[in-house]
Amino acid sequence: MCGIVALFGLQGIIAESQLRQAVLSLKHRGPDQQNIWIADNFRIGLGHTRLSIIDLNSGSQPIANHDGSLRIIANGEFYDFERIQQQLKQWGYSLQTKSDSEIALHLYDRFGTQCLSHLRGEFAFVLWDESNQVVFAARDRFGIKPLYYTIYQETLYLASEIKAILAAEVPAAWDWESFHLLDSGVLPPHNTLFSNIYQVPPGHFMMASESGIQLHRYWDFDYPQIETKKIQISAQEYVEELRDILDEAIRLRLRADVPVGCYLSGGLDSSAILGIASRYTTQSIKAFTLSFDRTEYNEQAIAAETAQRAGANLQVVPITQSDLAENFADAVCQCEMLCYNAHTTAKYILSRAARNAGYKVVLTGEGADEILGGYIHFCVDMLRHGTQGLEESTRQELLEVLKQKNKISPGQFGEVETQALDGVFNSLGFIPAWMERRVRLKSVPVYSSAFRERFKQRDAYRLFLNHIDVVGQIHQREPVNQSLYLWSKTHLPNYILRVLGDGVEMAHSLEGRLPFLDHRVVEFIGRLPITLKIHGLTEKYILREATRPFITETIYSRQKHPFLVPPSSFQPQQPLHQFMQDTLRSSAMATVPFYNHKEVLQLLDQLPEMSESQQAAIDVTLMKMLSACCLQERFGLT
Repeated sequence: MCGIVALFGLQGIIAESQLRQAVLSLKHRGPDQQNIWIADNFRIGLGHTRLSIIDLNSGSQPIANHDGSLRIIANGEFYDFERIQQQLKQWGYSLQTKSDSEIALHLYDRFGTQCLSHLRGEFAFVLWDESNQVVFAARDRFGIKPLYYTIYQETLYLASEIKAILAAEVPAAWDWESFHLLDSGVLPPHNTLFSNIYQVPPGHFMMASESGIQLHRYWDFDYPQIETKKIQISAQEYVEELRDILDEAIRLRLRADVPVGCYLSGGLDSSAILGIASRYTTQSIKAFTLSFDRTEYNEQAIAAETAQRAGANLQVVPITQSDLAENFADAVCQCEMLCYNAHTTAKYILSRAARNAGYKVVLTGEGADEILGGYIHFCVDMLRHGTQGLEESTRQELLEVLKQKNKISPGQFGEVETQALDGVFNSLGFIPAWMERRVRLKSVPVYSSAFRERFKQRDAYRLFLNHIDVVGQIHQREPVNQSLYLWSKTHLPNYILRVLGDGVEMAHSLEGRLPFLDHRVVEFIGRLPITLKIHGLTEKYILREATRPFITETIYSRQKHPFLVPPSSFQPQQPLHQFMQDTLRSSAMATVPFYNHKEVLQLLDQLPEMSESQQAAIDVTLMKMLSACCLQERFGLT
């Protein structure tokens, strides 16, 4: 896992100093080595910061082919690479290293951009094709690894993080429309909060030459269309097949030349990974879990039971309000995105603890909820739209049961102003529950007059759907699969993977590996009958059955528990709440252009009179405002 930077002069030359500054800003992603290469004509430059995990001795980058006509910088991991190395040798290629990154170089030489269909893993890379004078850049299917770009003063900049582009002297400014979309919970996968800086979307590649740049999609979820007749195997056969394919995905991700640890919560996903992974190691796996001082948020005891079952060595990382206050701004700015809960900071602290314990690699459970319908809002969708023939009174009773079981999920239930979602209903024929939740969470009146005036007529949900292939990927699909697909186009890459994943992990030179987002696992799950994903009120039903031999009975029978940190308002005398109050009352907050500071102050004054449930719901708004202020101060956004 590394950091990558590329500068390409579309009409002229690049500046070496800018490339070096950008590389230096990514040293946290690759502390083991930093290198640059610049073409003799100064048209193209590649920079790389290395975190050594595979081929510790000879895997330096950029990597060139035998005649220097191709060069690559890569971030991430290509799994099953040793089999491909042998195949490349049979085809006559001479490998310069034993690193997994080199296979992409030669696969491109043989297959062109179709090389992407041969790559399995989480990755972002940039390849320079000297013969054709083309930059080829690609991002993995789900957006596990970030890849940003901009064109400024006739130069194309590509980098693992926005801060590297800013370090290369590209100006920093807010993108108001992206803020509006993100604040509504529907930021498209190519947008960022920074004006004129974009993402290569997940499952896409870029081709850049003196003629300009083009983006092409090479992969998508492709959920099956509803058919009148379906050929199905038995539920047990599906269970066994998932067990086998997930087993392979986990086994491949244990391959490293350094120790591999595991993140562990009290949930099904990480517990299943640890249970399966423990079968492939001769020594106890090191597992890392968080603990909080409020019972309803603390999963330490359940994680300890799982660790004992798997024979793992558990390290508990206690999180205090003081820890959260001290690290909040750094965590947010590493992620370059708004956060909705201090869980971002908790995960940042967890990643630091894992790195300090001597680990460069951890297996994580992210992605399972996004492909198997693990969140409560997908269960709501199932009850509303996937249970034909159910009596309406029974449906409402089940929805009430779901509500009572999920009291710490803020904003999930209650009335919603459906007019804001009319465009969604017109396009889809229903409204995904997660979009209703976003409307509820945005209802607090704290916005500036300039922001309100500019966006009062804008339909964020229509703007988001305009970027979606609704006809090709949405229509004629099960409503729950439609909801999953749309979630995967905004919250999965922009928050789960960038904020709670890569951002807080790579801040400490730590590589997260995600077995559930192995594309073969995802493609298999995508084809499953929806009732195997959500069965009654049981989410991720098939995963429970497939992994039952490797998990505790507690985990098997436990409902999804969201990873959240207790709202700071619950402990008003503690440092996190004081940090939030001080920051949001400050002159710095008054300059954030999206908020009315007077209304922000009124909201802060009202907090002591609110109930805990009201404080939990309003915490999302407070955390977004706090993180916006941190971003503006750190990056000098205008």
